[in-house]
Amino acid sequence: MQLPERWIAHLDMDAFYASVELLRYPQLKGQAVVIGGRRADAPRQLEDGSWVYSKLRDYTGRGVVTTSTYAARDLGVFSAMGLMKAALRAPDAILLPADFDSYRKYSRLFKAAVAEVAPVIEDRGIDEIYIDLTDVPGVRDAVGHDPLGGVKAVAREIKNSVGRATGLTCSIGVTPNKLLSKIASELDKPDGISVLTMDDLPTRVWPLGVRKINGIGPKASEKLIKLGLETVGDIAAASPAWLVEQFGDSYGQWLHNASHGRDNRPVVTFSEPVSISRETTFERDLSAVHDRALLGSIMDDLCESLARDLERKRYAGKTVGIKLRFEGFITVTRDQTVKAAISSAADIRHAVGLCLKRVKFDKRLRLMGVRIGNLVHASEVQPAAPAKERVTEPARENLSLF
Repeated sequence: MQLPERWIAHLDMDAFYASVELLRYPQLKGQAVVIGGRRADAPRQLEDGSWVYSKLRDYTGRGVVTTSTYAARDLGVFSAMGLMKAALRAPDAILLPADFDSYRKYSRLFKAAVAEVAPVIEDRGIDEIYIDLTDVPGVRDAVGHDPLGGVKAVAREIKNSVGRATGLTCSIGVTPNKLLSKIASELDKPDGISVLTMDDLPTRVWPLGVRKINGIGPKASEKLIKLGLETVGDIAAASPAWLVEQFGDSYGQWLHNASHGRDNRPVVTFSEPVSISRETTFERDLSAVHDRALLGSIMDDLCESLARDLERKRYAGKTVGIKLRFEGFITVTRDQTVKAAISSAADIRHAVGLCLKRVKFDKRLRLMGVRIGNLVHASEVQPAAPAKERVTEPARENLSLF
């Protein structure tokens, strides 16, 4: 066996949000648990020490599943599914509210644990990372008669470090590139390790459905299946020229390369965020007239949360945008660019008010969001002048939400 020049790992935490909640409620281990409820759905402990849990059957509203335990997934409940629809499939599943502060804490813990073993990491979100293992000591060592023993040992060490730091399990796929590693990390979930070389493509990758390739979405998948290409191997067997004819130069060539496991992308250890955002979906549609005070309060909270995110990540921004989703799933966005980068909740809220003045509120609202882009590092922001040197600003126009 010829070992690859690169060893790239993809680490995916197992049912991350749900697993963090099970650390708090270990008595629920093995049960169908769904994350995505409201604060009112939090468990209550009685005087006798027993617990009372909310059940999915009792939920009413338009919330969606954030994640679910594997027991709930066995019942057909998956992330992004409406909670009301999920209740039809698993009425007795336990419903818990999401706690994103806790999830961010455990995210930092698992990434720090990985960095102690393999420091070249690409952060892909709260629960997944890519890791370049190419230069990690021992990764190319054979163990006994197994030429892959060294890389397997390193992957196991990473898993053990994550477990010690968090009490959580993860699944790791290790292959010559990012595309294959993303696929491999799903092969032996949960709590698995999959190490593949290019020799394993025919047996481990080609039998998989086309959606298993990251980059083939619902529309492309539907077209591929209509063309008779149901598996990755079907794509690999197709003529490159025919794929280009069906899907265009760029995507057609990419499909051919991806199905043959070709991917030269490096592990990128840092990339600047394009924007930072916060949004919330309401339990019921809200009226700009009758729910004006509530909507104003929600927007204030979103701006304050966004300002805290900017402070924590040490950014400021010049372009503030809003996202509004009305009944009928009609989505409206507006942007406002200011002269100097801002980061305070008050400045963000003022820019939001200018955006809102350009929206017609003739339908009820179901979602609101605010984002800030055109980011700069906080160190680049001109400090405010001392109070005695400032020119008194005229009173701002009242820009309440509605």
